[in-house]
Amino acid sequence: MSLWQSYRALAPRTRLFFGLGVMAWAGVGILMTDQVEKTFGMVPTEQDKHRLEEVLPKVTFVEKDGSDEVRS
Repeated sequence: MSLWQSYRALAPRTRLFFGLGVMAWAGVGILMTDQVEKTFGMVPTEQDKHRLEEVLPKVTFVEKDGSDEVRS
C-alpha cells in the first residue's frame, strides 16, 4: 500500500488533526528560525550580505507603452 493510500485510509477526523499538526509544526519552525540562528551563531554578517548582493542577478523593470497589445 502506498503512502497516499495509507493516508486516504485514515478517518477524516484523523486526517484533519494530522494536517493541523503539520501546519502547526511548520508555523513553529517559521517563528523559531531566527532564535535558533542566533543561538548557534549563524546570523549573517555584513560581509556575507555584501557578497550575496554581488552574486544576485540585477533585475530591471521595463514598462510597456501598450502598442504591442493583442486586440480581438
